[in-house]
This record gives sequence, structure tokens and C-alpha cells, in this order.
Amino acid sequence: MDINVLLFDRFESLDAFGPVEVLAKVENYNLNYYSYHGGMIVSDQNTIIITKPFSEMNKSGICLIPGGQGTRGLVDDFEFIEALKDIVIHASYCLSVCTGSALLAKTGLLLYRYATTNKLAFNWVCSVSNGVLWSKKARWVVDDKYYTSSGVSAGIDMALGFIHDRFGLEEALRISNRIEYVWNQDKDNDPFAIAF
Repeated sequence: MDINVLLFDRFESLDAFGPVEVLAKVENYNLNYYSYHGGMIVSDQNTIIITKPFSEMNKSGICLIPGGQGTRGLVDDFEFIEALKDIVIHASYCLSVCTGSALLAKTGLLLYRYATTNKLAFNWVCSVSNGVLWSKKARWVVDDKYYTSSGVSAGIDMALGFIHDRFGLEEALRISNRIEYVWNQDKDNDPFAIAF
């Protein structure tokens, strides 16, 4: 199974690489990094990643959409959103982290579905699509093939939740122990939602 990590300039590094650390521990999951045009992408933390263009992707895999400051401009980039929509439609599963859900929502594929996002950016993300059933309290949300998580580190919890759903609790706990991570297993309760 291909894991297609969709990157763009000023993505949030942990949004992408937190889930990547989890997903990379699954045998037969192949990690690939893509951007719209391919080439060099720079995260908000100045991490440089060399990517392949969307056009070279096997779209039937699992797509991972991080958030970050770069999402603010991309929600209004019609060509990018249309290309993203095509990828997500063909994907077996779609996982978004933080404000990556704004990009996903902009495609229209979350219409009338449950989703969540970073609580610090909650109002902005909701303004992108008011047809989404946004959950302000959830750590992560699952609706059919769509997984959306709250901010930054919540992507790790969501990825472990995804592993739990696919392979069972024992495998999710094996991975969380291997990466020495204390997994927040309660997807319906984001402790950071209280502050906002």
C-alpha cells in the first residue's frame, strides 16, 4: 500500500512526520512524498524535502495531508484544490492533520461529513466550508474513509487510531511503544479544546 504524503511550502513538519513515523512501522506500507509540481518543498521549520509531482502518483493508496501556514493561500488555489480532489476521490483512505482539513474541506468531499481541525485555527477552517459538520471537542474524527485530526501532535494520535482500525489495538500499542509515545486513545476528547 502506498502512503502518499502531500506536501506544499510552509507545511508543518510534525503534521507530516508525526503520522509518517507511525505509518512507516507498518510492513508493506511504502512512503512517498509528492507536491503539485514536484521538486523542492520547504516546511515552516525550514525542512527541505524533495518531492515527486502529483502526476506520478499511484492515487489508490492512502493520502496524508498536513496543515501549516501554507494552507492559508492554498485554499484559494483552484488548480491545486482540483488536483487534490482527484487524488482524494481515488484514495483508499485520506488522513488530514491540523489545517490540512481546510484543504480537504475546500474540495467539497467533506460536505455533510464529520471532521475536526486545529482548535487555534478552528474559526478560520470552519469559514472555508460551512457544510462540514465540524467537531470542536474531538481529538480526531473518522467518517467513512476520511480521518481528520486536531493540531500538530494530534496527527500522531490519529495515525495510531488509523492503525487500530485497520490492524487492531495490539498493533497500535506495539507501534506507540516502539516510538516511545503515550497515545491519547480518546478520539472524542481533545484536551486542548478546553483552552479555546
